[in-house]
Amino acid sequence: MLSFATLRGRISTVDAAKAAPPPSPLAPIDLTDHSQVAGVMNLAARVGDILLSSGTSNSDTKVQIRAVTSAYGLYYCHVDITLNTITIFTNIGVERKMPVNVFHVVGKLDTNFSKLSEVDRLIRSIQAGATPPEVAEKILDELEQSPASYGFPVALLGWATMGGAIAVLLGGGWQVSLIAFLTAFTIMSTTAFLGKKGLPTFFQNVVGGLIATIPASVAYAFALQFGLEIKPSQIIASGIVVLLAGLTLVQSLQDGITGAPVTASARFFETLLFTGGIVAGVGLGIQLSGILDIMLPPMEAAAAPNPSSIPARVIAGGIASAAFAMGCYAELSSALIAGLTAFMGSAVYYFFLFYAGPISAAAIASTAVGFTGGLLARRFLIPPLIVAIAGITPLLPGLAIYRGMYAVLNEQTLLGFSNIAVALATAASLAAGVVLGEWIARRLRRPPRFNPYRAFTKANAFSFQEAEQKRNRQKRRSKTGNKK
Repeated sequence: MLSFATLRGRISTVDAAKAAPPPSPLAPIDLTDHSQVAGVMNLAARVGDILLSSGTSNSDTKVQIRAVTSAYGLYYCHVDITLNTITIFTNIGVERKMPVNVFHVVGKLDTNFSKLSEVDRLIRSIQAGATPPEVAEKILDELEQSPASYGFPVALLGWATMGGAIAVLLGGGWQVSLIAFLTAFTIMSTTAFLGKKGLPTFFQNVVGGLIATIPASVAYAFALQFGLEIKPSQIIASGIVVLLAGLTLVQSLQDGITGAPVTASARFFETLLFTGGIVAGVGLGIQLSGILDIMLPPMEAAAAPNPSSIPARVIAGGIASAAFAMGCYAELSSALIAGLTAFMGSAVYYFFLFYAGPISAAAIASTAVGFTGGLLARRFLIPPLIVAIAGITPLLPGLAIYRGMYAVLNEQTLLGFSNIAVALATAASLAAGVVLGEWIARRLRRPPRFNPYRAFTKANAFSFQEAEQKRNRQKRRSKTGNKK
C-alpha cells in the first residue's frame, strides 16, 4: 500500500503530525493504567522540552507532543505551553474518570540543532509505530546526555566565520572581514566561558557588546596612522548580529503571530532585555574609546545600494547562514541547505531593495526564505526551523541598532529612536515573512487533518447528565429485580 509521503512527496514531521495517527499502534499502552499513561505523557513532555529549547514555536510544539501521545494510543489529551512550562492533562477510565496530569519545566534556550534533528527523527519513528515507549525513553536519555555532533572549537569557528561574512554583507573589505572574524571569535569564546561560570545572559551580552566595539576602535585608530580606510560601524554591527543570532526576537514574534500571546510577550521582553545588554555594552565601548582618546568617526548616512557589490553580498549572506548553522551544531546537510536558502533570500532582498525600502525588502525576502526553506526542509527531512532561523540571520538589523545607539549617545535622540524603530520593524517583518512563507509551503503539501471519531471524544469526556441518567437506569433495574 502506498504511503501518503509516496503519493504526495515528503512532508515535514510537524505536517505529518497533523495527519491521522496510526489507528492501531504497534505498542499500545494500557489506557486504564495510571502509571503507563503518565509515562507516555512524560515522554511527550520531554520531546517538547527539546523542541521548545531549540526555538520551536508553541503551536508546532503542541502538535508534535500530541503526535507522540496519539502514536501510543492516547489520542485525546490537552496540552498547554506557557513560556518554559509544559502541562499535559487527560482523563482515563470508563466507569470512573481519573485525571492524569504531567507538569514539565523546560530548560533554558539551547540552540543545539543536532539534538533538534535527532528528536525530529525520533518523532517520525514513533509515529511510524517502530519505537515502543521504553525504547523511546532510552533514546531520550542518551540524547540528553550525549555531546553535540562535533566539538565546541568547530562551532566557534562557525561563529567566527559568520562574523566575517556579515562584515562583507555590510559592505566591508577583506581587512574589515578579518577583524570581524577575530572579534566574533573573541565574543563567542568569552561569553561561552562566562556562561559556564554562571554569569547571567544579560551581563554576557554586555561583555559581548563591549568586545564588539573595542577592536573596531583600535583598528580604526591604526588604520588612520597607516592611511587605510576602515569603517568601524561594519565591525561593530557584525558583532551585534552575532550576538542577536542567539536570541529569540524573531521566534517571540512568531509566537505572537501564531496565537501564543503570553509566551510571545514573555519571550519578547526577555529578548528586549538581552538586547539592552548588547546596547549597553556597545555604549560602554564607545565611551571607553573616548577615554582612550580614540574617537570613532561620525556615522555616515546610509549609502544607496551599489549593484556591483551585490554578488559578493549575496554570497556572504549564504556563507553567514551556513556558518551560523554550524555554530549551532547543525548537521552538515542542514547547514548546506540553510546556506542555499539564505543565498536565495539575500538575492531577493537586494533585488527588491532597489524598488522598496529595507523593511519591505526584508519582509519579501523572509517570505521567500520561509517558503523555499520549508520545501527544501521537507524534501531532505530537516526540521524547517533550522532553515528558517539560519536563513534570515544575515538580515538581522545589527547596523540599525548600532546607528540608533550611536545617535542617542551623541545627542541625536530623534535619529536614534528612528533607527531603533527601523530595527524593530525589520525584526517584525522577518518574523511575519517566515511564518507566511512556511504557511504557503504547508498548503502545497498539506496532509489530511485528523478528524477524531465522535464516539472516542465523547467517551473521554465526563457528562453529569449522562451520569445522572445512568444512575436512574440502575435504580430502575434494581426496583425491577426486587419486584421479581
